[in-house]
Amino acid sequence: MDAPHPGLDELVAMVARLRAPGGCPWDAEQTHESLVQYLVEESWELIDAIETGDRAEMIEELGDVLYQVLFHADIAAHSVGEDFDIDDVARHMTAKMVSRHPHVFGDREASTAADVVAFWDELKADEKPHRTSVLDGIPRGMPALALAQKVLGKAEKVGVTVPVAGSAVVSDPAGSDATGGAPVAPATEDELGSVLLALVASARAQGLDAERALRHAVRGLEHDVRAAEHEVAAAE
Repeated sequence: MDAPHPGLDELVAMVARLRAPGGCPWDAEQTHESLVQYLVEESWELIDAIETGDRAEMIEELGDVLYQVLFHADIAAHSVGEDFDIDDVARHMTAKMVSRHPHVFGDREASTAADVVAFWDELKADEKPHRTSVLDGIPRGMPALALAQKVLGKAEKVGVTVPVAGSAVVSDPAGSDATGGAPVAPATEDELGSVLLALVASARAQGLDAERALRHAVRGLEHDVRAAEHEVAAAE
């Protein structure tokens, strides 16, 4: 019987050959740590391809991300103390997804996406009992906007909310309307993009670092989240 995914098997074999004796010296010298920059770059390139909707670009960039996964797995397969390969990675992920979908592979029922998210939260809590805060596990290297969105979602779970923007208008240093009259609470992603860009432009004109400023604000929100969790724990 033919292998169901001969192209994937061929790629796995090629990665192994590149890193084996007699293969590519550069590939053989790489470590998990040295490859991090490439994983980040390839991930962002895939995001660009998804956003532009270019099918050919998506195939290429998905392949680049897949290659990084296979590369890391091959390093682990030949590293003392790690001793796992791509098959172990795949089997672990299958088991994880089966566990996270009891409404598909078990006897629980879920009629909405919200039900599924609730399952995930319960199961993740059981799988990772060492995590004592909803903030635990959030990657600190995320870009500020992505980090803010992630932390806001976690904050809501413990009853900590941030007032949403109203109809105020953002002004630039010269006093003119930096958004051309657009409200701070846009109704579409196009409007949101324009407002965010205007805010960054205003910050830049004043010598402010928008990325650093948002990270600082997120740290304040995280402080509020942990304080709320501490209050709940103390009351129990």
